[in-house]
Amino acid sequence: MSTAPPADRSGALPRFRGLDLTVRRRLDGLLHGDHAGLRLGPGGEAEELTRYLPGHDVRRIDWNVTARAREPHVWLTRAEHELSTWLLLDQSPSMAFGTTTAEKAELATTIAGAVGLLTDAPGNRLGVLALTTDGLVWHRPLAGRVAAQRLLRAAPATRDGEVPLGLAEALTVLARRHRRPGLRVVVSDLLDPTGTLARPFDWEDPLRRLAARHDVVVVEVLDPRELELPPVGQLVLVDPESGRQREVSTGDRRVRSAYAVAAAAHRQQTAAAVAAARAGHLLLRTDGDWVRELSRFIRSRRRIPARHPARRSS
Repeated sequence: MSTAPPADRSGALPRFRGLDLTVRRRLDGLLHGDHAGLRLGPGGEAEELTRYLPGHDVRRIDWNVTARAREPHVWLTRAEHELSTWLLLDQSPSMAFGTTTAEKAELATTIAGAVGLLTDAPGNRLGVLALTTDGLVWHRPLAGRVAAQRLLRAAPATRDGEVPLGLAEALTVLARRHRRPGLRVVVSDLLDPTGTLARPFDWEDPLRRLAARHDVVVVEVLDPRELELPPVGQLVLVDPESGRQREVSTGDRRVRSAYAVAAAAHRQQTAAAVAAARAGHLLLRTDGDWVRELSRFIRSRRRIPARHPARRSS
């Protein structure tokens, strides 16, 4: 029986090679190294100083503090382990929109592939949960490079139709099914099918609960036409999920201004909601340089202090 890989008729292989080259040239090294766990355990990085108790590693005793306190004190360490990553990929019809060089769905898939390449290391695994018109579709955890290849090779999601489960339900299911602490990446446009523009969003509480246990990054994908309307006359706008239509006069300056104000307010509301959940927030546009923005985001997170700063007990 032949073990050769199937022929690539979709152009996914050149796309993967281009992504791999981009990541290695411009992002290589940003996420390499051991992954710091969210809990104390075996590891090499000192995290918390406490009184010595039977069972503690005597090699971790801080003799200076012990001499001052006149009782043994020992450093506990942050756990280091293989990185378990799950990526929630929004493939709802609202993602099939784009007015520049790519649609939001294409950019989201590219980002998902980049996450696979960036987290690729011995023992690390990337699993994917796709939010589609067919419901939640699970892709079993694989090595990062393999997962990235499969993501880029997969057929595009349905471009219209209702989504049976929303982002809130997807976050809840992901949190319940995979509880081992690790990295969770959510790639979505954060658009509510009901048109909700202000907090509270239904996905806020599930995101907060997810971030309480995992390191969570929300990648919000936008198209410039979602931020402002161009003056191109009469337009018929169609909701890809419900099929509702609305005629809009983009030549009216008041209409364009009201649209821009509402879009900006929505961006502020979503940013506040993600921040309140204590999750990382990366905003990417289909007309922007996603590699540069991702690089800035990763470097900024490396400068952020640990979630549980070292503290001393009296």
